[in-house]
Amino acid sequence: MSNLKIYNTLAREKQRFVPMEAGKARMYVCGMTIYDYCHIGHARMMMAFDVIYRWLKASGYDVTYVRNITDIEDKIIKRAVENGETISQLTARFTQYMQEDTGALGILPPDHAPRATAYVPQMLAMIEKLESRGLAYQGSDGDVNYAVRNFPHYGRLSGKSLDDLRAGERVDINTGKRDPLDFVLWKSAKQSEPDEVKWDSKWGKGRPGWHIECSAMSCALLGEQFDIHGGGADLQFPHHENEIAQSEGVFGHTTVNYWVHNGFVRLDNEKMSKSLGNFFTIREVLSKFDAEVIRFFILRAHYRSPLNYSDVHLEDARVGLTRLYTALACVSAENGKVNWSEPYAVRFAEAMDDDFNTPIAIAVLFELATELNKSKSPALASQLKSLAGVLGLLERAPQQFLQAAVGAGEQTAEAAILQAVARRMEAKKARDFAKSDEIRAELLAAGIILEDKPDGSTNWRRA
Repeated sequence: MSNLKIYNTLAREKQRFVPMEAGKARMYVCGMTIYDYCHIGHARMMMAFDVIYRWLKASGYDVTYVRNITDIEDKIIKRAVENGETISQLTARFTQYMQEDTGALGILPPDHAPRATAYVPQMLAMIEKLESRGLAYQGSDGDVNYAVRNFPHYGRLSGKSLDDLRAGERVDINTGKRDPLDFVLWKSAKQSEPDEVKWDSKWGKGRPGWHIECSAMSCALLGEQFDIHGGGADLQFPHHENEIAQSEGVFGHTTVNYWVHNGFVRLDNEKMSKSLGNFFTIREVLSKFDAEVIRFFILRAHYRSPLNYSDVHLEDARVGLTRLYTALACVSAENGKVNWSEPYAVRFAEAMDDDFNTPIAIAVLFELATELNKSKSPALASQLKSLAGVLGLLERAPQQFLQAAVGAGEQTAEAAILQAVARRMEAKKARDFAKSDEIRAELLAAGIILEDKPDGSTNWRRA
C-alpha cells in the first residue's frame, strides 16, 4: 500500500498516498449531469476512476467510491421543457442509458451513486453555515451567493489569483451579486417561471446551485475529510475551486487530501464536448467497435494525458488487443489471484503505483504475451489473464473475442482508413498541411503507408 503515488493537482506533484485511515480509501468523483447520452469524453473520465478504484482494491484497500448524479440543473430543466416531459422522466431515462453504456465498457458501478435532489436539506444546512460565517449573503434578486473575497485561499487549486479573475469578469447588472466573482449557492424561484422545480428555504423558494451539490453529497457520504476527489480537468475551475471554498468554509479545515483530474479526449485538436458539438456518443462508438476494444483504446493512454480520438486509433487498439487474446488462444489459462511476487507482476504493480500508469502496465502485458507465444506456458497464460483482469481486460474466452471483434474489425478497418484518407485530402485542399501531415503520421503509426499520385489521388497499403 505504501508504494502508491498519486499526482495531486493541488500540490502539482506526485505524492505518496497516505490514507486518512489505514487500509481504507474514500473517493468522490463528480459524475454526469443527466440530460443526454454520454459521449466518449465522459467514458474516458469514468474509465480513469474505474481504474483507480480497481487498483486501490487490488492493492488491498477497503474502498468507498462515490460518483454522484446531477439530476437538477439548468440544462436538465431546459431539455425537459423542450421534450415536454418531467425532469424525473428525463433523468430516469438517461440514467438508465448511462448505466447500460458504462456496463458495456466494463466500468464498475460506484459504491454510492447519490442524486443531488435527495440531498437538498444538507445543501441548505451548508449554506446557512456559510452565511453565519460571513461567506454567503442574499442578493437583491433573492439569490444566495458565496462571497469569494472573504475566503482567503480561493484560487489555490487552479493557480488563479483573484486579481486575474477579476480582470476577466464583467459586472452583470441583472444579478444581485456584490462582486462578479461571487457564485450562486441558492437560486431564488422566479415568478415568471411558475412550473420551475423548487424547494422551501429560509431565503424563500428556490433550488441549489450546481457547486454546492457536490460539497453536500461528498461530505454527507464520506465525512468532513476524505482521501481523493476526482473529475475531468475542465472541472478544476471553477467547480472544484468552488467546492473547496464551500466545504472548507463550512468545516474550517482541509476536506480533501488528493485532487485528481483526467485529461480531455480530443477530436481534430479540439476538446470533445457537447457545447462544441464535436462529440461521439458511447452508443455511436459501440455500434462500430467492440466494447473491450474501446476500453483498451482508452487505457493505452495515461489518464492525465490528452486522448486523441479517431477510428484509425480504435482500429489500432483492436489489432493490439487481438494480439493479447491470440497469445491466450492456444494455451489453457485459469482465472486466479495475481501472484505479486512474480517478475512481470512486480513491474506491472510498479507501473500502476506510479500514478496509475496504464500504458506501462499494458506494455508489461505485451511482454508477457510475447514470452507466452514462445513458451506456451499455462502459468504465464494465467499470469497474463490475471494481470489484465486488474484492468478489466482479457476477461472473455479468447475465441469469443476473436469471433466478435476480429470479424467486425475487418469490416470497419478499411472504412476507417478511407475516412482518414478523405480527411487528409480535405486538409490538403484547404492548404492545412500541418493537419495533412498529422493524419499521415497517425496512419503510419497504425501501420498504414500512404502513396500520393501525380493526379492528386492517394493510395494506401499496409506496412
